[in-house]
This record gives sequence, C-alpha cells and structure tokens, in this order.
Amino acid sequence: MILLVLEAGRLPALVGLESSPVVDGGSSFMWLAVVIGAVVAATVGLAVGYAVAKSLFTKRSRETQSQAEELLTKARQDAGSFLKEARVTAKEEAIKAREAFEKETAQTREELRERQRLVTKQEDALEAKMETLNRKEKTVEANDKRVAELEKTLKAKQAELEKMVADEKRTLFKISGLDQQQARTMLLERIEGEVQHETAALIQRGAEQAQETADQKAREILATTIQRLASDFTAEGTVGTVDIPSDEMKGRIIGREGRNIRAFERVTGVDVIVDDTPGVVVLSSFDPVRREIARRSLTKLIADGRIQPPRIEQVVAECKKDVEADINEAGKQVALDTGVRGLHPKEIQLLGRLKYRTSYGQSVLQHSIEVSALSGMLAEELGLDGQLARRAGLLHDIGKAVDHEVQGGHPEIGADLARRYNEREEVIHAIGGHHEANVPDALYTIIVSAADAVSASRPGARRETLEKYVQRLEKLEEIAKRFEGVETAYAIQAGREVRVVVNADKVDDDLAIKVARDIAKAIEAELTYPGEVRVTLIRERRIIEYAR
Repeated sequence: MILLVLEAGRLPALVGLESSPVVDGGSSFMWLAVVIGAVVAATVGLAVGYAVAKSLFTKRSRETQSQAEELLTKARQDAGSFLKEARVTAKEEAIKAREAFEKETAQTREELRERQRLVTKQEDALEAKMETLNRKEKTVEANDKRVAELEKTLKAKQAELEKMVADEKRTLFKISGLDQQQARTMLLERIEGEVQHETAALIQRGAEQAQETADQKAREILATTIQRLASDFTAEGTVGTVDIPSDEMKGRIIGREGRNIRAFERVTGVDVIVDDTPGVVVLSSFDPVRREIARRSLTKLIADGRIQPPRIEQVVAECKKDVEADINEAGKQVALDTGVRGLHPKEIQLLGRLKYRTSYGQSVLQHSIEVSALSGMLAEELGLDGQLARRAGLLHDIGKAVDHEVQGGHPEIGADLARRYNEREEVIHAIGGHHEANVPDALYTIIVSAADAVSASRPGARRETLEKYVQRLEKLEEIAKRFEGVETAYAIQAGREVRVVVNADKVDDDLAIKVARDIAKAIEAELTYPGEVRVTLIRERRIIEYAR
C-alpha cells in the first residue's frame, strides 16, 4: 500500500504529463484520492475473495470427507460380501474335490479288485495247465515204455523174419541149384532187357514222329529266312602288303644299319619283311589291328618321304588314334544298323575290332551282322524274342577280336567276355555253344548256330583254295587214324569236327577218354586252323547173330 502511495507522485510522469505550477496542487490531491480508493477497493476485494474461497474450500472438504466415508463404508460392505461369497465358494470347491477324490478312490479300489480277480483266475488256469501237463507227461512216459516194448517185440519179429527169409532163400537156392549172386544177376538181366526194349521202342516211335514234321518245318523256316535276307557281300581281307614306288624307298625304310626298320617294328609290334620282291613290303602280325596301324603308318611315311625314328613314332601315334577312332565308329554303326541297344562300351570297341578280322576271307564283322539278322528272323518265325536273338547273333564271334591275345577257342573267350559285361544267360550260352552240335535245351543257341552255318556256307561268303581245304581235312583224318584202336576217322563240318570210330574190343571206356584227348593235343600241335576242332570219339559194340 505504501508503495502505491509513493508511486502515485510519479504517475503523471509515467503517463507523460508535464508538471506545471498551475495544476500541481489540485491534481495531486485528486490522484491521491484515486489511488487510496483503488487500494481500499483491492483490499476489500481480497478480503471478500478470501472469505468466499475459504467458505468454498470448507464446503468442498466436508463433501469430500462425506464421500470418502461413504466409499469406505461401501467398500467395507463389498469386502464383507466378497469374503462371504469366497467362503461359500471355497466350501463348495472343497466339497466337490472331496467327492471327486472319493469317487476316484472308489474307482481305483474297484480296478484293483478286478485285477485281483484276473490274477486269481490266471493262477487257477496255470494250475489247471500244470495239472494237464503232468497228466500228459505221465501219458508220454507210459507211451515211451509201450514203444520200447513194441520195439523189442518188433526186433524179435524182424530177426525171426530174417531167419525165415534166409531159410527160404537157402531152400530156394538148393532147389534151383543157383547161388544168391547168380539169381540176382539173372533177375536184373531179365528186367533190364525188358526195360531197354520198351524204352527203345518208345524212343524210336517218338523220333520217327518228330522227324516227319521237324525236317519239313525246318526247311520252310530256313527258306523263308534266307529269302528275307538279301545282302550283298564282297569278300574283304586284311592287307598284308604295302606298295612302294622304288627300290630306293626300300633302303630308306630300312635306314642306316637298319635303324628305321627296327624303330618301326618296335613301335608297331609288327614284323616288316623286305625281300627281293619288287615294289612290295610285307607286314606280318597275328594282331590285325596292329597290322592295320602299321599299314597306314608305312603308307603315310612313304608318301611323306621323311623316314626316321622320331618321325616314325609320331606317325604311328597319329595312325593309332585314327584306327581307334575308326574302330569305335564302326562298332557304334554296327549296333545302330542291327538295332541292338544297351551294349557295353567295351563290347562296341570289340565289335569294331572285328572289322579288321577275317575268317577264310570273310569279314568277321560283316559275318556277325548277317548272323544277327538271320538269328532275329529265325527267332521271330519260331515265336521267340527276335531282339534277344539278334543280340546273341551279333556277339557270337566277339571272342575273335582277342583270340590272338587270350588262349582258348573264340566261343569260350566270347562267353567269358559276355559274362564280364553282364549279358543275359541266353546270350552267354549262345556265344559259347554256337559251334556245338547238340544243344537241345538252348533254343537261342541252336538259332545262332544255324544262322552262323547259313552265313558261312552261303556261296561267295568265304574262300579257301581247294587244295589247302582237302589237305587240311586229310591231315585231320590222318592224325586221328594214327592212334592205336582207331578203325576209321571222318572230318566233317568243313574241318571243324572229326568223328573217330574205335574198336570196342581194344578200347574200353576209360581208354576212350585218353585217346580223344591225345588226338585233340596232336591236332593242336600239328595243324594251323581257325577257331577250334571238335573231336568226337565213337565206341560201340555190335553183336550179330543169324537165325536159321
């Protein structure tokens, strides 16, 4: 308040009024009155506002306290109600839990009583079974005793029977005047004669009936098959000579002190024969593939003119790759042409090698193609699997691809190769037995054998000079007749088999085996022949009597 009064004297200056001597006296008083009034009014307002605020606060405090008491009272009532309800609920839950427990306990007791009844029942059953087993055991013991007594009785009766039989035999032998061995021999001979006679009659009737239809049917099938196969054939042969332009080229092939020809033979594995024959160099090797590599290499060296050891090795390596590529291509082409699928890569390579293998001037690869076609057609005519027969026919001479490297005949070698490459058993048997004469239980082997014979015997397929052919057959017969006990010998099947007839009085069964083996070894040692020669020894006894 004092500050307001003090500031009142400065009010005119604050509002921008100039002090003047005229108005200083009245104005100062007026301003002082205004200030005092304002102060009084503010004081009265503050007092009234305080009184009103205090009254409102007191009223609000009373209302709040009343509401709090009401809420507290209500909360106490609600808490009492909730507590009462909780006690009731708890009692109900306790009653329910007790009832459930009593029910579960009663159920468990019932189950235990049921299990006890089952156990008791099982015990009773086991006791009954034990009693039954005991009774059976007693019965078995009694039966064993009875069987033992019966065995004793049986042995006694058997001994008595044997004694009676022996007495009867002695009486019979005494009456007949024969001993036991003579009587047995006489009985067996009589039975054997009757059985042999009946068996021979049955076999003869069956053979006659089968022969009547088999020959005609076989001729029809073969004629139809051969008519369907119309393939041109030109005899091929492995070239064993290389033409040279002059004798001066011979000297270059030989080289200084023979170094070129030695290098060539060492790299190719082929013997080079340079003789006085003009314009020709002869290549000699049992391996047809090596011979072909050597032929190509020498032809290329002669055309190039540079013949020296490093150049020889280079050219031979190049020709070897070319020949291997030709072999694989030839094998794939043959498999494609014949329609034989799924061949092992090694089998394809071996088929390609047959391109350079010949038999009596006939290409073995071309022969295999023909046999494959013939075998397929024969099998289809007979209602068999033509695809399987074509596969067997194509692979039947596969052993010839390596017969110069592996000992044994090409059928055995080929069968081993087919078995190694997981061929079917029919194919393996056909490869190994296509030169066998009698294989009645293997139809595909018979088919391949027939197709092989048709292809080989077709006019123009194979060539051999008549003189060499006759000499080889005569030599076969001569070797066979040389052995003691041999009456005669015949070379058949173009020299693939020799039939030897021996004297049954001089050669028994055991000696016949030895004679056949000795003849085979002599043929191996003295003759050169393709494939293998079969030795068939025949020993029979003929009894001739005349009824007059």
